[in-house]
Amino acid sequence: MKLNRIHHIAIISSDYQKSKNFYVNILGLTPIQEVYREDRQSYKLDLEVNGQYQIELFSFPDPPERASYPEAAGLRHLSFEVDNIEESVRELELHSLRVEPIRIDPYSKKKFTFFTDPDGLPIELYEL
Repeated sequence: MKLNRIHHIAIISSDYQKSKNFYVNILGLTPIQEVYREDRQSYKLDLEVNGQYQIELFSFPDPPERASYPEAAGLRHLSFEVDNIEESVRELELHSLRVEPIRIDPYSKKKFTFFTDPDGLPIELYEL
């Protein structure tokens, strides 16, 4: 088997409208398609990330909370590459988001930081 690249990442939100606003209006992802699936009482919003990858944002009635932060089994965090981490942090802080101090990866020597989405999902910014 040969894997070519990541096709999409699926995120389940507890408050769909709040998460939709966060990913579209704060992070600036582009909506591709939004559907309501009546049989599952669930919205699904496909989001484009710089024309390359796709995030699927879902809503489900009463989803369970994340088991722990941040070291639960499963997805640890979502990471986005940015050109200028300081500028990106300033933009997030304009939306009153709490962003951790910028750190330097001891192995790659690259800058990174974390913040969370409305459901507490850790999101990393990584400057290449």
